[in-house]
Amino acid sequence: MKPMYLHDSSCGEEAKIKHVYDKKFRSSPAYVASMPDMMLAAHDSIQGAHVPIQQVGIHNFRLPLKYRTKAGKILALETSVTGTVSLEAELKGINMSRIMRSFYDHKDGVITGEWMGKILKAYLRKVESKDARLKVKFSYPMLRPSLRSDLVGWQYYDVSFEGVMTRDGRYRRFIHFDFVYSSACPCSAELAEHARDIRGAYGVPHSQRSKARVCLEMAEGKKIWIEDVHAHCLNALQTETQVMVKREDEQAFAELNGAYLKFVEDAARLLYREFDADKRIRDFRIACSHLESLHSHDAVSVICKGVKGGFAADFMDFGSLLC
Repeated sequence: MKPMYLHDSSCGEEAKIKHVYDKKFRSSPAYVASMPDMMLAAHDSIQGAHVPIQQVGIHNFRLPLKYRTKAGKILALETSVTGTVSLEAELKGINMSRIMRSFYDHKDGVITGEWMGKILKAYLRKVESKDARLKVKFSYPMLRPSLRSDLVGWQYYDVSFEGVMTRDGRYRRFIHFDFVYSSACPCSAELAEHARDIRGAYGVPHSQRSKARVCLEMAEGKKIWIEDVHAHCLNALQTETQVMVKREDEQAFAELNGAYLKFVEDAARLLYREFDADKRIRDFRIACSHLESLHSHDAVSVICKGVKGGFAADFMDFGSLLC
């Protein structure tokens, strides 16, 4: 009979290794000090090329964090955290839990650019790194009124705050904001009116649910609220999708789309004009996707402010703009 390692054998011989969890065991400081630490492993334990790594860390670490609205109200929102640091060539790895512990050290604070900078500095010190990046992603609720009735409803916006600490000591702050709107095609509207005028034929111009993703970098020492970013998008495009709707609101929305016809090129330029005028914003990139109801493909556009060394119009992940 062959011996078993983790299980008792059928012949009655006990397992060579006991796999039992001792609930009563408590680690003492001396026991912890005796434990091996991979961070102290010799350099020859590093596998692969002996090169630095630009980003290494954790993604989708979740916890509730606090955010302040422009009106001063504090919201506790479920947040997904991504935190990375650079790794020098002579180091085998980082202690991932230190990033998480840095967060828990400041978990009761309200999220601001300064708050994120404090965490970045903390875990740069703890992991002895040169560069650090932090991104918090959450769904931000805003009460939005209907167009003509007295209804209000919660609209939710995908938002991310991002902070980057570079090895030359610069701290950069970014906001990523998704805005969903309706886009009615100017060409389709003209052709529908032509059919009615010339042939008396009734036609419905095509429109589609569309999304703009705005990525902006705040100017040093300036602050822009989520509500301000939303206001810029609304002022530029006008046709945000609605939450609560009665018949008079649906009619109003049809009229609103008729008043603000737009191609995807128009959407990009309208948003550019709006964000370019805000001096609190150092740089931005805007990607738009109109989910065509006429075609089996989408119409897309990307535009950036054009700051030297800033954002480039290299966005290609249009599949993430489905809505």
